[in-house]
This record gives sequence, C-alpha cells and structure tokens, in this order.
Amino acid sequence: MIQGNDISDSVRLNKFLSSAGFCSRRKADEWIAAGKVLVNGIVADMGMRVKDEDEVMVNGKVIRRESPFKLVAFYKPVGYACTAHRGDQSGIFMNFELDSDLKYVGRLDKDSEGLLLLTNDGDLCNAISKARNQHEKEYVVTVNKPITDDFLEGMAQGVRIYNADKDNYVVTNPCKVYPQNENTFTIILTQGLNRQIRRMCEHFGYRVKRLRRIRVMNITISDMSPGEIRGVTEAEYAQMREMLSRK
Repeated sequence: MIQGNDISDSVRLNKFLSSAGFCSRRKADEWIAAGKVLVNGIVADMGMRVKDEDEVMVNGKVIRRESPFKLVAFYKPVGYACTAHRGDQSGIFMNFELDSDLKYVGRLDKDSEGLLLLTNDGDLCNAISKARNQHEKEYVVTVNKPITDDFLEGMAQGVRIYNADKDNYVVTNPCKVYPQNENTFTIILTQGLNRQIRRMCEHFGYRVKRLRRIRVMNITISDMSPGEIRGVTEAEYAQMREMLSRK
C-alpha cells in the first residue's frame, strides 16, 4: 500500500490541518492568516507546504495526522456489501484485510464485482465522487439476451430511470457504450446513481447477469483477482492528481 510521503513529499498546510481533523480548510486559512500557526517554531505563511515529520502547532497545540495518506485498489467479489456496519456479516471490512480508516470511493452493489478504490482522504474521495467532475468509470456488463443496435444507442443517449436517492425520475447522462459480443457490452459512465446500469438495462427489457467495474478514472483492475488488494502506484496517483487538477 502506498501511503504518506511515498506519494507526495508534502501537502498544503490547510489540507494537513483538515486531514488531521482539526478544522476545515477555510478555518485553517483563517488561523494561518492570523499568525496562530507555527511550523517547526516559525510562523506559517499562507499556502505553505508541510510533511508529516514537521511540527505543526496551532495556539500552542501540536497537531498530528492520525494516519498517513492511503489509497488502495480492491477487487470486490460478488456477494459482499460496501459497508462498514459491524452487524453486516457480508461487509467488505468484515471479510477482507482493509484498514478501518478507509472509505470506499463510489460503492458497488452486492451483486456487482470489480474495482473499488478506498482512501482515508475525505477530500480525495469527494473530488472523485462528485458527479459534476465528470470522472469516468468503466464497466463490462453481460445481459440475459442478445444486445441490439437500438439497445446500445438507447443506453448511450440517456435513459429515464428511478433515482432512489432523491425519490424521483431522472434521465441519465449520455455515455459511451461498445459491444463486446452477443450478450456483453462495455459502458463508460460519468455519474453513479443507485444501481444505475441495472435500471438502464431494465428500461429496455434486459436483465444484468454480470456487472464488473474495470476502471475508475485512470486506475484499472488489470489482472487483479477477486478479493485482491493492491496499493495504487506513485505513477497512477500522479496521473490521477493531474486529472483532478483540470476540474
């Protein structure tokens, strides 16, 4: 697992204070502007960057991040739920060696499998997940009967489905859809509504038999096996940060 300064030599001071759970970034900027933040005994400047080994103090209190930055890729198998609830015996945290401080970035339903990113960085989680950022997620989907050109075109143009999160109907964003074989297609989404692909297929009278997420942004599942966990590489994270900076 890559973590801490294995990925980046330093972070902005306001993010350090935020990720330590001390205050929001905006409040951190106020503390810095007021001259109340010291780094290694020196009054901090706005926009200053720090490392985990630096001593950061606010009003005489030393601030430390509880754990270094983590970002992992996990191949979630079918039959396991994206939940940290201790009462759910099917939860991924109950069945796999995932650190308890990790949060999943965009859930996969219990019947689906594939790439799940997990991080302990709330800002990163939000940046990837926010629909307005239009980050791609790619899936391979097998359905119960032969696909047609009309089906593929209809899926790509947008489909009216029920959005359980807001208890209303929405039209999905236009997306990219490519046939693979008679019953299988690839779909690339830039949003993540509840059971979206399954509901889109149901609209056209199709039932999903297998749904596998193979990519989130630039991170791919590659040759990972179900249940496997790997650290995101420095190169992968650097590319991800560059993509996030464009939004």
